[in-house]
Amino acid sequence: MHDSELDRERNVVDDLYALLDGLREDTVQRLAAVRRQTAGGTHQARSERDAYARLYEDRILQLRDVEPRLVFGRLQLEDAEAAASADPLRDPRLRYVGRTGLRDDDEHTVLLDWRAPQASAFYQATAANPLGVAARRRLTMRDREVLRVDDEVFDAGLLAEAGKRPDEVSGDAALMAALVAQRTGRMNDIVATIQAEQDAIIRSELRDALVVQGGPGTGKTAVALHRAAYLLYAHRQKLATSGVLVVGPTRAFLTYIEEVLPSLGETGVVMQSLGELFPGASADSDDPPATAQLKGSKQMTGLLRAAVDSRQKVPAEASVVQVDNERLVVEPSLVADALRSAQRTGKPHNTARITFVKHALSALTAQLADQLRSRGGTLDDEDLAVLREDVRTSYDVRVLLNTAWLPLTPEKLIADLYARPQWLAELTPRWSEEKRELLLRPRDAAVTISDIPLLDEAAELLGELPEAQDQASKLHAKEQRKRDLRMARSAIADAGAGAFVTAAQLVDESVSHGDGLTTAERAAADRTWTYGHVVVDEAQELSPMQWRLLVRRCPMKSFTIVGDIAQSSSASSTLAGGGRSWADAIGPLFKDHWRLEQLTVNYRTPAQIAREAETLARAAGLPITPARAVREGEWPVRDVSVTATAQSGQVETSDALVAASIDAIEFDRAIDDTGTLAVIVPVVLADDVTDAVTHRFGSQAGRGAPGLVKPIVVLTAQDAKGLEFDAVVIVHPDGVVAESARGASALYVAMTRPTQRLTMVRP
Repeated sequence: MHDSELDRERNVVDDLYALLDGLREDTVQRLAAVRRQTAGGTHQARSERDAYARLYEDRILQLRDVEPRLVFGRLQLEDAEAAASADPLRDPRLRYVGRTGLRDDDEHTVLLDWRAPQASAFYQATAANPLGVAARRRLTMRDREVLRVDDEVFDAGLLAEAGKRPDEVSGDAALMAALVAQRTGRMNDIVATIQAEQDAIIRSELRDALVVQGGPGTGKTAVALHRAAYLLYAHRQKLATSGVLVVGPTRAFLTYIEEVLPSLGETGVVMQSLGELFPGASADSDDPPATAQLKGSKQMTGLLRAAVDSRQKVPAEASVVQVDNERLVVEPSLVADALRSAQRTGKPHNTARITFVKHALSALTAQLADQLRSRGGTLDDEDLAVLREDVRTSYDVRVLLNTAWLPLTPEKLIADLYARPQWLAELTPRWSEEKRELLLRPRDAAVTISDIPLLDEAAELLGELPEAQDQASKLHAKEQRKRDLRMARSAIADAGAGAFVTAAQLVDESVSHGDGLTTAERAAADRTWTYGHVVVDEAQELSPMQWRLLVRRCPMKSFTIVGDIAQSSSASSTLAGGGRSWADAIGPLFKDHWRLEQLTVNYRTPAQIAREAETLARAAGLPITPARAVREGEWPVRDVSVTATAQSGQVETSDALVAASIDAIEFDRAIDDTGTLAVIVPVVLADDVTDAVTHRFGSQAGRGAPGLVKPIVVLTAQDAKGLEFDAVVIVHPDGVVAESARGASALYVAMTRPTQRLTMVRP
């Protein structure tokens, strides 16, 4: 590319950054003006001020996060009638594409948001179907600096003018540069290099569940995150108040991807691991495979239902209660009638208990009144009200009612279930003793990942504990919103902020966030929150109980589900019983309301590594999705063998194996000591290898999720799922296979993490 063209694009990018800076400065000034306003005035005025402040703060964050590599492409349209302009940003034949949309002072669009319909041709145009595009230009940038430009020309006339052949302007340079770039321990967005196959999935319509199947390196996670950003852009009104939930397998995985959505201009998405889906609980470890499989199975729904039902019981014999100075004999039939009355409501345990208590109190009050009348007493309505209060406050009555129907929390129900062997045996008469023992544990044991959906299921059965409700606010909500909208329109006009915010946005911000929390924060803290859309990564690992939890979070079943059947390694997944397809995994929940798309190109894994991983997978009978690797790597797969010294039947833990691992790391760092390297080990070797690696490499090495910021990190195969590194050293591959419930799937996952080099250290 001629220097003049590079200079031209640098000038264009400078102008776009000037607009971005001006927009950000204007927003900062607006925020400062709002903050200078006094705290006085009406409640409405204060709410509007706070809402403005939050909107401006969010906008400033958004403009900050999209700054690096703001613009990355340009379309030159086939428009012979359009008159050229000396200013590229106002030339009707040119469209610049970037992370967000920008307009000049005349409200002319000078930078297209990559999600806008007019930008789709940047990703979809081909020589066979140019979509009205004469040429596509990609800008490679570092922060605000344009490093190079690469053109892909579809118009024969332009090729002739430039004296170029089609193969000289293929446009692949930007993609290949991104593929071989060093990894940083954090996932980068792919917005500048989205391929047509990926873009079609990203922009697919919002309906039912979309399942994206793809082998390692096909960009499943990137596609899912970019789709979340696209849906929030294309369906902002629908999703802004309900939110989008992104679910990943581990906290390490979420740490790895957490910067992608902000870089695409979206900061309000809720991101949670499978261990964080129940408010107030957080789990980062799981049960042994057999226990996890049992807890994840559908039969736990029946067990939990039986556990709740067993807490609603009729006394075996009559009880005597003291009410003030009167003794009442309470027959079991009175409690039984109250129980049946409550159970007929069909409401959750804690909610139905209100009906039970009311019915029982009424019956006890009537019995007490009859007892007093039998001795010649006369009672009017006021006397009956006093008697009812006496019954309600009686200690004996409270004990009686709580014994028959005790209010419960999910945490207590689950803890009791695990810690009371006799109760568990009563609930599971057909279970073997060995099966029951899988669930038993001390009451103070830590919550595991497999407990999270059980807590949620219990919460669904129990319902919320009774709380006071503001009925007046509900009664007048509709009328109040109308008044708020009228006042908001007036406030926006006075502030001159009509181009920035609508009246509805201002009211929603004020009302929805009256507690000072963002939509994402409120959603994450509310178990009953229902999202507009849910993105699930590594979905092949989810258990039936985890799927039940997620469908409760999105009853409309609007999902983006990404994964790879061949990478399933969880003992508790829906595929653990032998399922080999997405129909097996999600069919029972989604019925006919899902569709499947497949990614067929492997962008991450060099061909020689992909071939070796696929050979392993086929030999193990894994149902892999064939994917074409786009490049051959420079380095062949290294195999390092160590003489075994461990006793027969034990996993190799010899000093020789650990030393060989250190040698393999040093060998790789000699090739490139600036990239990222993962050492993937069986769980039983993790401590030994970590000690050796940190002793040798010091602050350059770490372990698990916290270690992802280090150049060298020690991980288990489970920890490594969904991540990528420049190089990977797998220690004791057979040990990785042996410890996984799905065997070779875990090793297949580990082998497909590197973007450059793979070393296998075998005993």
